[in-house]
Amino acid sequence: MIKKVISIISFGLLILLILKQPNLSTASLTGILLWVMGLCGGVKLSSLCSFASLGFITGCISILSNEYQKLRVTSFINPWKDQQESGFQLVQSLLAIGSGGLFGQGFGLSIQKLQYLPFMYTDFIFAIFAEEFGLLGCTLFLGFLVVFSYISLRIALKCRNNYTKLVAIGCGVLLIGQSIMHIAVATGSMPTTGLPLPFISYGGNSLIASFFIAGMLLRCSLESTGFIGIISARKALN
Repeated sequence: MIKKVISIISFGLLILLILKQPNLSTASLTGILLWVMGLCGGVKLSSLCSFASLGFITGCISILSNEYQKLRVTSFINPWKDQQESGFQLVQSLLAIGSGGLFGQGFGLSIQKLQYLPFMYTDFIFAIFAEEFGLLGCTLFLGFLVVFSYISLRIALKCRNNYTKLVAIGCGVLLIGQSIMHIAVATGSMPTTGLPLPFISYGGNSLIASFFIAGMLLRCSLESTGFIGIISARKALN
């Protein structure tokens, strides 16, 4: 019981520190990650619902306390109302996606990335991708995410112990969840946040973190197949 309380307090402090920056998007992603891992780890559903309610209330307090977050929510509802100020970024993103059409403008031929769309290489890279590769390219990319989700779930189900299984689930949720949130922001399905698209957005820290998470998932896969045990046994015999 004491270990559980310490874990809850530690996770709560971690999320509060992220909110203090303030960085609501990363805090939300971290909360979703911990919630899913708790669900898969056997935490009672009543406790999970309580934590989800507490997280929702905390998010609302953060939005009401920070003016720029409040503007992001209001501009998300109707970005065309103030398309030159608070809704400018989302409007430019939607224009980029819409101009992509079925087959896109072609690789490297995006117009919106020419200083029209802010943060086009990081937080809104999917909009540029959609403009250059169109609906067909976006469909293939979403198909890749589905395949990656299936592989992550398959690795988790084949893990031999609960610790490795939870690590594999966490890695999959973190990469796929961040990708979904990024795409949702670029398409206007949720308020604007500052989450990069794993493996695609420009930035060394994001790329290193994404590869690190993918490496942990690969390690879980190797352990689930017994490959690590075979290598260790060979080394012991030699």
